[in-house]
Amino acid sequence: MSSEQQHWTKDELQIYILLLCANADSNETEEEIALIKSKTSKETFEKMYQEYSGDTEEESLEKIQDNLVMHEYSHKEIAELRREMFEVFFSDKKFSMMENTLDKILDNILY
Repeated sequence: MSSEQQHWTKDELQIYILLLCANADSNETEEEIALIKSKTSKETFEKMYQEYSGDTEEESLEKIQDNLVMHEYSHKEIAELRREMFEVFFSDKKFSMMENTLDKILDNILY
């Protein structure tokens, strides 16, 4: 990973987190991608998808953690982000063990 820290807006961070959630079970579905695209602009989605695509899971989690520190999220904003994460996890009507594991990791990072 490069030593330069990428500073994202809250919207960019949200999309990056949702992309990680969509890929938690190593299978991004069309429904998951469409859901994520509906939450942002085409430009933001494409920028964050390109960024996400080049990262390992470890790099992704580190970037998320680093960027969360930069923003002060209210309890309401975190609750909304968690709701959106579950929308992505359950878009295929299943909650796999890998998705559950990622959810616990992200829960620890967010709180």
